Amino acid sequence: EVQLVESGGGLVQAGGSLRLSCAASGFTFDDYAIAWFRQAPGKEREGVSCISSSDGSTNYADSVKGRFTISSDNAKNTVYLQMNSLKPEDTAVYYCNAVRTVGDSGLETYWGQGTQVTVSS
Repeated sequence: EVQLVESGGGLVQAGGSLRLSCAASGFTFDDYAIAWFRQAPGKEREGVSCISSSDGSTNYADSVKGRFTISSDNAKNTVYLQMNSLKPEDTAVYYCNAVRTVGDSGLETYWGQGTQVTVSS
């Protein structure tokens, strides 16, 4: 059974830090890119950051560049999102996503259940 389990969310004051974890099981971790998305109330889900499990390349949304760092521990099948200098606008449910291409144009993707991050001003 494929599972992505997020943890590490919580309530923090503006300027504080949190580290989210995404523990993956049930699939070959190295074959997938792992991404963090977030969804604030009344807003669409947006991509935050992603990492390739094969070569470690990373990408970040402009809104989090310089504050968030994504990393991967392939031995533990776990991806982390270190979030520093948090702002109230970072408040959202954060979701972990695993994706790989299948065939010429297909995608195989899995989602975690989400973890709430609340940043107070």
